[in-house]
Formats: sequence, structure tokens, C-alpha cells
Amino acid sequence: MSEPNPIQQSSVQHSLPPVPPDAAGERLDRYLAAVLTEQLAAAESGASLSRSRLKSLILDGQVRLDGATITDPSRKIKPGELYVVGEPSAVAADPQAQDIPLTVVYEDDQLIVVDKPAGLVVHPAPGNPDRTLVNALLHHCGDSLSGIGGVKRPGIVHRIDKDTSGLVVAAKTDRAHHALAALFAEHDIERSYDALVWDHPNPLQGTIEGAIGRDPKDRKRMAIVARGGKAAVTHYATQKMIFDARGQPVCALVRCTLETGRTHQIRVHMTAKGNALIGDPVYGRARNLQRFQLSDPARTALLGFKRQALHAATLGFRHPVSGKLLRFESPLPADFATLLKLLSTQRSTPR
Repeated sequence: MSEPNPIQQSSVQHSLPPVPPDAAGERLDRYLAAVLTEQLAAAESGASLSRSRLKSLILDGQVRLDGATITDPSRKIKPGELYVVGEPSAVAADPQAQDIPLTVVYEDDQLIVVDKPAGLVVHPAPGNPDRTLVNALLHHCGDSLSGIGGVKRPGIVHRIDKDTSGLVVAAKTDRAHHALAALFAEHDIERSYDALVWDHPNPLQGTIEGAIGRDPKDRKRMAIVARGGKAAVTHYATQKMIFDARGQPVCALVRCTLETGRTHQIRVHMTAKGNALIGDPVYGRARNLQRFQLSDPARTALLGFKRQALHAATLGFRHPVSGKLLRFESPLPADFATLLKLLSTQRSTPR
């Protein structure tokens, strides 16, 4: 199933008239702000969209031209172009409890650890206003959840991507929230991920260092940047190598341990090394599987794996109140495990 178009999830869509000849060459964000200001004023709605707001909407994929998403605010517009701008509904300040099944790994009166499935967003945001892990925690914890900012609200101190599966911890009290946040800030947390990457890393284990920030060419992506990024360190070790029937390297199961926790860190670092994650829709690229001699089930499984093959497998930290060392492990989810099993019917090294 294809991902829904973000603009289709918007509560309001603004269709603009064709770009006039005298506006040719103007920046997209500046043009949209001017035209929409006039449209909204004429409608006497009392609403407005600033240039900074328009820039954010563009970067969030809410602007389309002839059906194609435009994400460059500085794009020079051309006469006759027809733009549609989506304006997402506001996210509620206080998320509502929703009955969403959770796999609880550990829980006490201070915190909860859950094994998040792929496809579940951690926190409400434009485009995903509800049906998130936060909504599920509010329902699950009920009256036992208190103290976070003076209201009933789970304390999310770290996140994993929507399509990444695995372990997440959330605080249930202010005390636990502050203590866990400090542990993450000091990088005093054990976090390891299992990733299935293309080809075989060279060397098979090592450390990747590179500051991560917004990709200057595509603000919706992250990248290793020379300036303005945050220091990031990923340690990796190859667990298993997969070859095709002729002995050509196809992919590898890699255990990545985070020394820091930046947005998309493993995906960016492994891609920069030349080993993008299988199924990664943002940092990966289409692969010609015809060059591999694979079984039909393995080939079909690779083509059908539409999320990044990344799983938060290990989470360890000291309890924020008792000081007891807690450590949790999560097995690979069914889709990941099935893909690995089918690929392992090829020639492979023992894990």
C-alpha cells in the first residue's frame, strides 16, 4: 500500500491561480505568501499565512505542482504554474487517550518500556495528530500517569522513526522524566539496533563519526555536514553476511550501537559508508536485483520490504529512582525476521 499524500491529510487546501508572467523568477515561498495573503483577505476569514509558515509547509511536503511535491522554498516560479497548498489541522495541545494495543516490556510507577511496532508514530505531529504511541500510553496508563508538567501526559525522552520497530522508554512522573532526560543528554544509555544493509561493510566492524544536520540540498533529509550539525558517533559490527548463489555479497545484518542519538543517525551514517538500509525510502536507492542470483521468495521479499530494515533491539539504563540497572532486549519483528530467513536460504556465514 502506498503512503498517503501528506497534502491529502490537510484540513484546508488552497488552490492558487496560474502564476502570472510578471511573477516569473520570484521565490516560491515569497510568491505563495503574497498570493495567499490576498486570497485570505478577500475571503474575510481572518486567517493568514506568513512567509515563514509557508516555508515550513513547503519543507513538510504540503505544496504540490501538477501533482508533484515541491520541497524547495527558494524555487524560482514560472508563468502558468498551478500550485496547491495544504494546511494541516492544528495538533491538539493535550493528546487524547486512545485504545491502541501495546506490547509492554516493563512497567512500574515511574516508567514504562514498550516494544513499538513499525508504522506507529511516537508523538502527535502535523499529518499524524493521533493514533500515536503517546495516545496509546495515555489510555494504557490511565490514573497511574501523573505529574508530567502538571498534567496527565507521558514523558517522551527519545523517539524512534515511525517505520523503525523496537524498544522505547517513557516516564510516568516528573521525577522520572527529568532523570531519564539527563541520562540521554549525557549519553549514559545503552542503545543497540539491528539493521539489514546492502552489500557488506568494509571493514566488517568499526566506528562512524560525522556531524549530522539538515541536508542543505533537501531540508526533509538529514546528512553528514561540515558546519552546523551535531556530533554523532555510531559503532557497528557485522553479525551475518548474505551472499547470492554465486557468492556475490548481497547484504549484511549489522548491530549498530549509538554513542549519540541524532535524527536518522544510523540511516545517515550507514548510507554515507555505502551501506544504505534495505527498504529505506529516504536514504536508500533502487537496486537492480537482477544482478543477484536469488531464490524467487528472497527476491520477492526484498522487493516487497517497504520500510527501513531497522529495529531497536537493546535498551539499557539505570532506573531513575531506584538506581537499579535495567536492560531489555527485543527480538526481530515478524517482517524483518521473515526477510532475513528467506535471504539466509542463500549462502551465508554463521552468525
